[in-house]
Amino acid sequence: MSRKQREAQEQTALFEWASLMRGRLPGIELMYHCPNGGSRNPAEAARLKAQGVKPGVPDIFLPVPRGGFHGLYIELKAPGGRLSQAQANYIAALRANGYAAGVCVGWRKAAEIIEKYYESEEGYETQADT
Repeated sequence: MSRKQREAQEQTALFEWASLMRGRLPGIELMYHCPNGGSRNPAEAARLKAQGVKPGVPDIFLPVPRGGFHGLYIELKAPGGRLSQAQANYIAALRANGYAAGVCVGWRKAAEIIEKYYESEEGYETQADT
């Protein structure tokens, strides 16, 4: 199985978990995936770039404010996946603009981070990538 297929499985598992958390985590149903990655032919890539697709945007966004942050961005990696420089730069810019943002390896770690984010009223640690 390819790394992309493993990442897709991890992300599917995370969204299945999130659907089970409805009612327990207010607003979790607003969480969504930003389909920014993937291979595309040059014409399709140019069209999407013209429409605003940007390299490095994290995979998942939870638009629920907590702990002084506007929302939570997660770059979800499968075991063995690596962060690109564009992703690292985008995450740093999000943090500088009032968002919690981080990298999680596997859906279970992402679920743990989301639960911690919901529990936090202030001082959520965004610098600790997992």
